[in-house]
Amino acid sequence: MSKAITESISPVKSSGRPKASEVEARTQELICTAGQLFLKHGYAGVSLEAIAREARVAVRTIYVKFGGKAGLLKAVLQQRRERFFPVGKMDLDQRPLREVIDEFAGYFYDMLCEPDAMALQRVVIAEAGSSPELAEAFYEAGPRATREMLERYFARPDIRAQLRSDVPINLLGAHLIACINGDPVMRFLFPEREPVREEARRLLSERLELFYRSIL
Repeated sequence: MSKAITESISPVKSSGRPKASEVEARTQELICTAGQLFLKHGYAGVSLEAIAREARVAVRTIYVKFGGKAGLLKAVLQQRRERFFPVGKMDLDQRPLREVIDEFAGYFYDMLCEPDAMALQRVVIAEAGSSPELAEAFYEAGPRATREMLERYFARPDIRAQLRSDVPINLLGAHLIACINGDPVMRFLFPEREPVREEARRLLSERLELFYRSIL
């Protein structure tokens, strides 16, 4: 059989389905693109069609993977949270209480002050009243998960034994976050006045010391 005939009847290799790593990379690219568009145009100001076009995917793909625009925003928030806030199973951490809380506070404060995170919070605050699904997606992707993790941590018997007997466990998460947050009004209104990192860390340590005095 001649080479030409052999080549003509040899089966053509199919490209097949994309690898799982390729699918994940495309998904992350879609989430990044959506995040950039939300920051630039706001939540209400960008359509799924615009996101799909910019990310070079079908609108149906967004619905299948995320259920719609609110689900995509939630994925954007979760991606950013994981990037800047690598605290995972804090409620299972067996290190000393102050060491665990100090680490949590450092990461959480850095995430709060990250420019894109602040910009996204401004979008949520500005549009939450007219887009209830926006407020719900934001709460589910960040504050709720953080507060539930903190509540589980403070409710652990070994941790509870170190706290004052009259401390309300259900309020400790919000109390800690408020101490870490400092003065968010100044941060949002006058970001240029935010102290440099060394000063910001010193002020954070002072606020944490007040927190420890109030609960231990």
